[in-house]
Amino acid sequence: MTLVDVRTPDPKRFIPGATGDWEVIVGMEVHAQVLSNSKLFSGASTEFGKPQNSNVSLVDAAMPGMLPVINEECVRQAVRTGLGLKAQINKRSLFDRKNYFYPDLPQGYQISQFKDPIVGEGKIVISLGPDRQGQFEDIEIGIERLHLEQDAGKSLHDQHATMSYVDLNRSGVALMEIVSKPDMRSSDEAKAYMTKLRSIVRYLGTCDGNMDEGSMRADVNVSVRRPGEGFGTRCEIKNVNSIRFIGQAIEYEARRQIGILEDGGTIEQETRLFDPNKGETRSMRSKEDAHDYRYFPDPDLLPLEFDDAFVSALAVDLPELPDDKKERFVRELGLSIYDASVLVSEKAIADYFEAVAAGRDGKTAANWVINDLLGALNRTGKDIEQTPVSPAQLGAIIDLIKAGTISGKIAKDLFEIVLTEGGDPAEIVEARGMKQVTDTGAIEKAVDEIIAANPDQVEKVKAKPTLAAWFVGQVMKATGGKANPQAVQALVKAKLGIEE
Repeated sequence: MTLVDVRTPDPKRFIPGATGDWEVIVGMEVHAQVLSNSKLFSGASTEFGKPQNSNVSLVDAAMPGMLPVINEECVRQAVRTGLGLKAQINKRSLFDRKNYFYPDLPQGYQISQFKDPIVGEGKIVISLGPDRQGQFEDIEIGIERLHLEQDAGKSLHDQHATMSYVDLNRSGVALMEIVSKPDMRSSDEAKAYMTKLRSIVRYLGTCDGNMDEGSMRADVNVSVRRPGEGFGTRCEIKNVNSIRFIGQAIEYEARRQIGILEDGGTIEQETRLFDPNKGETRSMRSKEDAHDYRYFPDPDLLPLEFDDAFVSALAVDLPELPDDKKERFVRELGLSIYDASVLVSEKAIADYFEAVAAGRDGKTAANWVINDLLGALNRTGKDIEQTPVSPAQLGAIIDLIKAGTISGKIAKDLFEIVLTEGGDPAEIVEARGMKQVTDTGAIEKAVDEIIAANPDQVEKVKAKPTLAAWFVGQVMKATGGKANPQAVQALVKAKLGIEE
């Protein structure tokens, strides 16, 4: 692709070196496994975790005379993804043979797309922040292309002392290679980009985004330059399978390249691997250029062609995507940009929140989902799909607060009970005597007792009325947190002669 610099150098992203400032340039090639029951050119299963070499057809094993047949669902998924990236959909594309030798590539070539991909230029908007002023910075990252290709198998080097084995379960699995433009200028931007891209494909249902299973991984291209100069020589960090590792790899590689250049050396274009245990990249091989692969059109596959009606039918069924959902949460529910961003980060979180917020105050629901639920899940190492608290249970807790049945403090205790033990919140409150005390006579008695027992504090309040909060706290403590806080506050102020 033709490299075009669309970013103005920003000093806050510069990396200080021994001889001056440097700027890092990052582009990414993300391989996203298409969600499909069968492979790109065969009917073999794509189910993860099956025994080695059990998901292999004669086509995947490249037996003589076997011919590829395109999987239409994979084409649909690629177009859906292109639409989600606001990209150009090419109604005519070609499959090519990318020739290289590797033990787990039985054909001796990979069927991919080179000059004529199925999806052209698009964009992703990432948000960095909030900063100290609570502001977010939106940055547009260009998408160069999305093309379909088949995956290779997997070499296993730890099964035998002197031999390597080959597992072809992944051979022929459909991949979408999503190629960004070199528009990122920091590791934070790269992590935000990968997070946003994963969120989009999960919303679309075109890739599960499970990086730990290898269904989404990134080749990260990194170069450095003096601010304002042309692009430097890039190195590709291959097959990074964690967003955190992407950030670490970029930070290390940028520093490595800066060190070489400041010592008077030159950067060799090469492919490198990231070692997460050591937190460093290491050389793998010299980086190939396109001509090294000897691309040519695959003679066994006709051009892939479809019409506007095919694209329009897919566009109609697209779900609400993260940016649109965030805007709606802010506009209709009055959420802050930060809260809305957290809630739409994963489709499962957004769906959970909407179930809780249905018929309830959006801000209250957001506070409980973000602070209490997600906080608890983070402490226990679970994700939203594993939550022991259902939307109905959390909604019931919020309803009990609104009805005045329990106070906010009791609600926190109730949430912990539901989290660890389960059960119906209303029944738990009834069975355990957790109802809020609203009897003003009982509350007034407790207030009188606290005031009578603390004459010194009463004198202090006369000089500094804000100390009345101490009495409120003591009353709440004496009543086991069950007294209605508003009633306690009103009675304390009345008894101490504090004007509203």
